[in-house]
Amino acid sequence: MDTAEPAIAASDAAPTAPTAPAAGPLARLVELRPGEGRAVAWAFAYFAALLGGYYVLRAVREEMGIRGGVERLHESFLATFLVMLAAVPLYSQLVATVPRARAIPLVYRAFLACLLGFLALVSLGVEPALTARAFYVWVSVYGLFVVSVFWSYLADLFTSEQGRRLFGFVAAGGSVGAILGPALAAGLVGAVGVPGLLALAALLLEVATRCAVALGRAASGGHPGPGTPRERAGVGGHALTGLTLTLRSPYLLALAGLTLLGTATATVVYFQQARLVSALLPDSATRVRLFAGVDLAVNVASLAVQSAGFARLVRRAGLGTALGLHPAVALLGLLAVAASPTLLVVASVQALRRVVHYAVERPAREVLFTVVERGAKYQAKGFIDTIVYRGGDALSAQGTALLAAAGLGLGATALAAAPLCLAWLGLVAWVRRRHGALEAST
Repeated sequence: MDTAEPAIAASDAAPTAPTAPAAGPLARLVELRPGEGRAVAWAFAYFAALLGGYYVLRAVREEMGIRGGVERLHESFLATFLVMLAAVPLYSQLVATVPRARAIPLVYRAFLACLLGFLALVSLGVEPALTARAFYVWVSVYGLFVVSVFWSYLADLFTSEQGRRLFGFVAAGGSVGAILGPALAAGLVGAVGVPGLLALAALLLEVATRCAVALGRAASGGHPGPGTPRERAGVGGHALTGLTLTLRSPYLLALAGLTLLGTATATVVYFQQARLVSALLPDSATRVRLFAGVDLAVNVASLAVQSAGFARLVRRAGLGTALGLHPAVALLGLLAVAASPTLLVVASVQALRRVVHYAVERPAREVLFTVVERGAKYQAKGFIDTIVYRGGDALSAQGTALLAAAGLGLGATALAAAPLCLAWLGLVAWVRRRHGALEAST
């Protein structure tokens, strides 16, 4: 194996996967093996609570972004990237030295403390415009970080073979939470206001934290103690390990490229959607309901697609097909926006991309991380999911703002971004081949 590649390591905490299927109610919904049921159930509940809380915050974030000034959104994207540059090394240092059983609750409860701080600021009406911009940046950091930690944890607990069978079902748990979150936001905002929604999101984050602890115990056979020597230690390394691991590995660099191309092409349309909504819907509560309603529709559709069987799709069509569907849809969407840059088309393209991403591409992409060494699952993955992702956002946001200042409309901007999707498809093909080689070498 190329010395630039990370060493291959399957998780010793993952349940074994004998060929005989498991029995029980859960086994009717997902292809379980004996010993996997409790861990999968806790992972499902964990992701449901995590995304439920996030989607309550997401509806508020979109409104806060407009309240803070659409013309300044590109500044918020840049600020988010800069905050990521500071936060990710701290996270890398934490997981390098602290066992995962303690590190994951620490990360989530640090975010919980920040959320309670925003609850106080919003309730007291402190500097509304400044608070709105800060909240937008914080939620943008929060959403990527907590989900990245979740999938890093699962990549550590489960093998590549298990990921193919189980991650689609676990992702459906996220879709359940992502349906409940915007439904609660849309239904409760009139009665409890933004402060009440922030309190609800804080409660759901604490529930997710407790599910994470329970998942760790279930995956290690139900033992509440410190577990194996591997589980008692951090993953090693230092604050910049995520960056160095990624730069040394062509495989991880390619995964970073997939992330960069995905977010860059999505941000182009996102900005124009924000401008159109700001112009057409001046009322704050109406915008919250609109964003929550769109999120609800997207996540219901995602759950329907996941229920149709992600595992069957991967088994029959292959992992490459699951990964390549998103750039293909993105390419067609950008061409559609270029032909007809209206709010209906823009919103529809964004919604369809999100369905494909959440229901098909995201669980497939997480399988790619199951074949890398343990440190890369937390540190390199954290770097890619946060700094690389928000770096793509920031670059695309600044580029979109410059094109708008130069007089280019949405159609022309969308057309200019379309070739990125072709590069994305080519990179998918290379990554799929390399993943197969790494998996075969275990």
